[in-house]
Amino acid sequence: MIDSASHEAPAPPAPWLVRIPEIFEGIAGEVLRRFGAVSHTRLGLDYYLIKTATPEAIQRSEAAKFARWNLPMDHTWPCNPQKMDGFIEKAAQTLLKKFGARNPQGIFIGTLHPTSPDKYYRSLASNLRGRVLQLFPQLGAGAVEEQDATAETLFCLVGKEGLFCGMQSPRACNGLYPGGSKFIDQDSPDTISRAGAKIAEALHYLLLYRPPMPEHSHWIELGACPGGMTSELLSRKQRVTAIDRAPLDKRLDGRPGLRFVLEDVAAFEPKTRTMFDALLCDMNGPPEESIEQVIRLSRFLKKGGLIVFTLKVPRIETVEEPCALFRFITGMAGAAGLKLLAQTHLTYNRHEFTLFFETT
Repeated sequence: MIDSASHEAPAPPAPWLVRIPEIFEGIAGEVLRRFGAVSHTRLGLDYYLIKTATPEAIQRSEAAKFARWNLPMDHTWPCNPQKMDGFIEKAAQTLLKKFGARNPQGIFIGTLHPTSPDKYYRSLASNLRGRVLQLFPQLGAGAVEEQDATAETLFCLVGKEGLFCGMQSPRACNGLYPGGSKFIDQDSPDTISRAGAKIAEALHYLLLYRPPMPEHSHWIELGACPGGMTSELLSRKQRVTAIDRAPLDKRLDGRPGLRFVLEDVAAFEPKTRTMFDALLCDMNGPPEESIEQVIRLSRFLKKGGLIVFTLKVPRIETVEEPCALFRFITGMAGAAGLKLLAQTHLTYNRHEFTLFFETT
């Protein structure tokens, strides 16, 4: 006879906020099911407020790669802040009462509509954070980049749907902040392509796992044309050996730290005893061929060398197809001694994921 008293009751569904990029909207329902969502409400452009009894699936399941950011909901306040008198003071006092004793390392407040042209909620979020900081004791992280990736931060998101708050470490959230930053000025005359924003965000994301690359680190970049990523790396005082069979943008001519090789990546061989600190691959074409070149050239990386690889998926119509491709690509890399450090979907990624490896 089974003693039912010896078995714990299943955990009740808990509220979580997950950010599934709009480009995955067609499979969002399947992703949420894999997270164990028993209910969900869409908030903003690509946030979903869900209830799940298996929150570990949000961070550890194969479907986790489709959620750019996640946060347990320790406090939710459905309301319309724009129509409420004294919203900022009421919200600030509530946050002090609920989170003051938990000693967050920092407090960051953003909007549920980060790309909206309406400035009202951006201003509201800024003003609310200013008031909250007056009420809390001295915090260790005053800026996003100052956060300890493994310590808890109080994150809050506000929009016409209300205020949604929770505490979690930036690493567990899969990001230093919910997102929305453009990372580079795309209207600048020096901006060569949107790819520059991808590597800028990728390096920002890497702060969750390792210190920033030292100045004058030497990168090898595969398929560098037209040079958006090259330009961003050079602006960070990195050295770049860029390879492509098409020329780089003329604005890169003569840039200090740049060596350009006009050659097909498959034919490129570094000079004898040349060793690099990092490898960057954002090549178009079949990902199976791209990872082969990464593996081939990874032997020219120093031990612990970094690889930033864009996994370009032919199509995303189901959850399983990209997951199967992901398993295949990471399996190839692992068999070659490359350790998968992290993975994410960046703001400027489309049907693609950014994977980070280290040499062992």
